[in-house]
Parts: sequence; C-alpha cells; structure tokens
Amino acid sequence: MTKTAELRDEAQLIASIIGGEAHLFHELIRPYERKVYVMALSFLKNEADAEDAAQEAFLRAYRNLASFRSEAKFGTWLISITLNEARGRLRKAKAVVLQSLDEEPDAEGHVSPALLRDWREIPSEMLERQEVRSLLQTAVGELPPMYREIVLLRDIEELSIAEAAELLQVTESSVKVRLHRARIMLQKVLAPHLRQMAPPKDSQRRRWFPWL
Repeated sequence: MTKTAELRDEAQLIASIIGGEAHLFHELIRPYERKVYVMALSFLKNEADAEDAAQEAFLRAYRNLASFRSEAKFGTWLISITLNEARGRLRKAKAVVLQSLDEEPDAEGHVSPALLRDWREIPSEMLERQEVRSLLQTAVGELPPMYREIVLLRDIEELSIAEAAELLQVTESSVKVRLHRARIMLQKVLAPHLRQMAPPKDSQRRRWFPWL
C-alpha cells in the first residue's frame, strides 16, 4: 500500500471514529503501539511507567482526535503527545533536569566534525551479539533528553528535519545541530567498543537500530 493510500485510510478511520465508531480507534493506533511504548520507555526507563505513559498518550489522542489537523501525519501527532506525556512525568517525578528546548547552537554556530559511521552502520554479524544491542540501547538512553529525543525522532522514527522541528517547536538549524551533537556523543561511547569487535573489512554492512 502506498503512503497516499495509507493516509487516505487513516483519514477515513479518523472521520469514522469522530463520527461515533469508537471501536475503530484501536485499528487506528495499532501500527503505532510499539513506537509509542519505545518512545516512552526511552525517557522513563521503567517498563511499568512506560506502559502507563503510552496508555495515557493513547487516551489523550482519543479525547483530542477531533482537533487533529488532517494535513498533518497522525503518527507524528501521536509521537508529540507521547513526548509531552513523558516530559510531564519526568518533571513531576523530578527524575531529571530537562534542558531548555529553546537552546540554540553556539553563538558562532560551530560544531566539531566527526566520523559518524562507527555507530550508524554496524556489520551484520555483530547484530546477533546481545552486548552490541545493549550497548546501543544504553548509549541512546543515557543521552541528555534534548539529544535523546532528536535521535529517536530522526534516526528511529525517521522524521524529516522539518517534521522534527515542527514537533519540537524549534528551528530546523537547531534540529541539525542537536542531531550532529547527539551523534558525536554516541560515537564517543560506541566507537571504541565497536572497533574492538570489528569484523573483516569485506563483511556486509547494513544500517540498524535495536528497536526495529
């Protein structure tokens, strides 16, 4: 099914739900259940809390479905609700000090260059190793919230720069800088470990993330 067809089907589902067919809501959210849970878990780091946050995000989406703008993507809108729910729970629990989402790049706009292939492309035979998957999940989970969420949105959810900027209510320049800094942070953690486990140079490589 093409993306256009998928969007049309989603629009029809949403219209039916708003029209009173509430039982169709689960069909609408089914493709996003795993993504919402993983997004919540990456922030709350507790399965029970993540399940509660995901459930609340779905409830909020249902209650506010009539306000959803049809020109937007439902999945993006749902992820934004999940982000807000996770942030709110973190603030209430005082678990972390959230950095300002209005933070702009350094005054001079300088970002140190880095070779980023070490963590974004991992040899296929290494993917079977639990230590590699755990290393990746831990590294992403330990990023400061503003950098963690940009990695999740861009590299896992694969939103465009424009979509991520709109969702986070920041400039596209800020999205680019945050993502680059986040990848540098991940590289510093992951590259030394991956080099130690490096396979032969001719090994087949593919892009991979532990949640996909």
